[in-house]
Amino acid sequence: MKLQLNAISRAITYAIASTASVGLFSTTVMAEESGAKKEKIEKIAVVGSRAAPRSVGDSPVPVDIIGGEELSKAGGDDMLELLKGSVPSLNVHQNPISDAASLVRPANLRGLPADSTLILLNGKRRHRSSVIAFLGGGINDGAQGPDISVIPSIALKQVEVLRDGAAAQYGSDAIAGVINFVLKDASEGGSFSVKQGQFFEGDGDTTTFEGNVGLPFSDDGFANLSFQYKNADPTSRSVQRPDAQKFTELGIEGVRNPAQVWGAPEIKDDITLFGNVGLDLSNSSQFYMFGNYSERDVEGGFYYRNPETRPGVYANPLKLVDTNNDGVINDKDDDSHRQWLVADLTSDGTGGCPEVIFPIGEHLVNQPGYQDVMNNQNCFAFNKMLPAGFTPTFGGNITDTSLTIGTKGEIEDGFMKGAYYDLSGSVGRNESRYFMTNTINASLGPDTPMEFSPGKYIQLEKNFNADISKGYDFDLAYDVNVAAGLEWHEETFEVIAGDEASFIAGPLTSLGFGIGSNGFPGFKPSAAGEFTRRNYAAYVDVETPFTEEFLMGWALRFEDYDSFGSTTNYKVTAQFQATDDLSFRGSVSTGFRAPTVGQANVSNVQTNLSSGVLVDSALLPPTNPVSQILGGSELQPEESDSYTFGAVYQSGDLFMTIDYYNIQVEDRISQSDKIDLTAAQKAALKADGVPNVDSIAQVSFFTNDFDTTTQGVDVVANYSMDMLGGYSTFAFAYNWNETEVDKFSAITGDFKVKRLEKDLPQHRATLTWTQQWEDFTGFVRYNYFGEYQGVHVDYDATAIMADPSVTFDAELTYFATENISLTLGANNIFDQEAEKLDFQKGTGIPNNNWGGKYYETSPYGINGGFYYVKATYTF
Repeated sequence: MKLQLNAISRAITYAIASTASVGLFSTTVMAEESGAKKEKIEKIAVVGSRAAPRSVGDSPVPVDIIGGEELSKAGGDDMLELLKGSVPSLNVHQNPISDAASLVRPANLRGLPADSTLILLNGKRRHRSSVIAFLGGGINDGAQGPDISVIPSIALKQVEVLRDGAAAQYGSDAIAGVINFVLKDASEGGSFSVKQGQFFEGDGDTTTFEGNVGLPFSDDGFANLSFQYKNADPTSRSVQRPDAQKFTELGIEGVRNPAQVWGAPEIKDDITLFGNVGLDLSNSSQFYMFGNYSERDVEGGFYYRNPETRPGVYANPLKLVDTNNDGVINDKDDDSHRQWLVADLTSDGTGGCPEVIFPIGEHLVNQPGYQDVMNNQNCFAFNKMLPAGFTPTFGGNITDTSLTIGTKGEIEDGFMKGAYYDLSGSVGRNESRYFMTNTINASLGPDTPMEFSPGKYIQLEKNFNADISKGYDFDLAYDVNVAAGLEWHEETFEVIAGDEASFIAGPLTSLGFGIGSNGFPGFKPSAAGEFTRRNYAAYVDVETPFTEEFLMGWALRFEDYDSFGSTTNYKVTAQFQATDDLSFRGSVSTGFRAPTVGQANVSNVQTNLSSGVLVDSALLPPTNPVSQILGGSELQPEESDSYTFGAVYQSGDLFMTIDYYNIQVEDRISQSDKIDLTAAQKAALKADGVPNVDSIAQVSFFTNDFDTTTQGVDVVANYSMDMLGGYSTFAFAYNWNETEVDKFSAITGDFKVKRLEKDLPQHRATLTWTQQWEDFTGFVRYNYFGEYQGVHVDYDATAIMADPSVTFDAELTYFATENISLTLGANNIFDQEAEKLDFQKGTGIPNNNWGGKYYETSPYGINGGFYYVKATYTF
């Protein structure tokens, strides 16, 4: 395979300031020919600077460049997993049983939530997903970031990762850094590949078809098109729940084994189409257009509904009952009981249905009156309809589309002669349509359907940019680059109500039966609607080369929102070339992250575990009167201060960087802890017109409640040499990251603070050895994951500190002909297990109480080793 190299001079000619920097003209990281030694090409990046593109070593801020060829060297096809293997400061968790977070997985750069990293495509701001991670595993609770998984590796020339706060340059969300995905722009050639993979456990079969083709677009342009189509079976790393096993032993038929599944969801018909078009309009101007269409269905499981204990369906817990008949209720002498939910279906209440109250811990089927209800056609209980309990299935159809059109070039006349301009407009839309199966609306009793459509979320964003850049001669080492620009942005979050059965309060509501599709009640018409916010920004960016050895950059950005007002942020960068081999660099900046429109307006009902019991929890807007009673208020932007200091060493074939960073974030936006409702607060909810209050046990809301300080060190090193009759490249990357919560209140809670500080490993490292021969290439990658907090079912009593772990990845490619290559590889080749649940290390919680085998916060997942084969045809 042969990749075209763009001339660096052309990149410099057309590189100008855009609000999100121009990434179209970065050179290819490596030139490759089948059967020939790879020669190292200087890596050029535009992200992080609004002057001409810079080599990574000359950048005053840390930038990683990951070539498209490197991204394709992994077993999975999820872009998040591909990046995780190359960027140690990027952590990605699988989120089994976590509502919509299992549909669009969040990622964390430098220990900050998914929406603290700005995502660009070809240098333009990428729209965020419509999915809000209501159950985001602590650090991502409430995060709403872009859906990176829709971007296929085969469409990419390279990825640029700016590991530095950059909100003063690019606007909101760039607190942790910026990731710029650069699409291929070749006008000829292409490839087609088929990949098949499976986990060592024998499940999770994944089949991927992908292709890319470069076509001429007239004599002066290109049209580069890519596609990916994927299907992935679910996985299960579960054991049978002990309560489900007891029902089997009691002779109850239909109990599934396992009753509850922990694993990866099923992905069906995952189709992605990307296009990138460019056309030279003249010698000094160019038209460009790029966009995508992506759609997939994702389906996973929820918690098992125990046929004796699930509140609102089978039995509600009662307070202590005077079991010793002494007239005094005492928590030492009396027992807790449950009341079986039974409905009399007769119109006059003469069905003869007994009241059944039984002690917690005893089986319902052994209670007097149980058979009387089961054999009486006038009585209804869900034990008749679903005697073995049930496990809802939750899924969604995710559709993502975008289109960017613009023109750029050089001004040839007038007082701005020699300046470079870029004018563009973008629109992006992400829709998540949810569905529930194998569940019920308990309040509808025997008339309930078992499939529901709870509704949709839609995120729509529009962007317009006007940018200009010009060099001025001030008798310094070379021209001072001055860039300026304007941006207008509109963001709309829309909620579409679900079908009536998914939210309606049925005739059994007054008897204590739960309302709405169990597990994920539908969005009510009262919660539906469109919520829109607009903002505009203006910036100026100057790079000053005082000498050949000393460069400084200055950026100032003003942004005004029609919701919370305006903000102004700055950034100062510097680089000093101490010797031919050694340079120093650093930055100081302020930043911000605006609350999303969804975070400010969304309301929802979630099912979550509270002290090991399933309860319904309402997420309310922060301005709701009940939220305000509990400490909520209108959301304000996060504000950050960050600084970095580092060094770059280059000598021959050795390249090494080390960078220290410190990011202080005030008023961080997140979902509050789940707060138990008192009787008075429920009365306030009813007075505010909130329906079905009695079925809600807890409330949460988005809030600016806590401050954090995140600090760390990144080390990156590369070395190439001739070895073993071929060409060898060694790449090492290490990250130390530590987050400390400086201030918080009971709204956040102690356990969430523990999750913020300890869930992610503080130490991560990778070491990759790539070897190339005439007909073979291959690599071995060592991955180190330091100590982290193991958490199961988001429950404090299960948390432990898990031991460090090591995994290995390996791949070998054989070039059968000039056009055909065959690949065999594996991730986690030695099948390193995640930390197992262990009640001896915890606080006495049985390790399979909820059917799990591993702590799901494992930084390398819970599914184990994955092997794959791949065939590629290149033309």
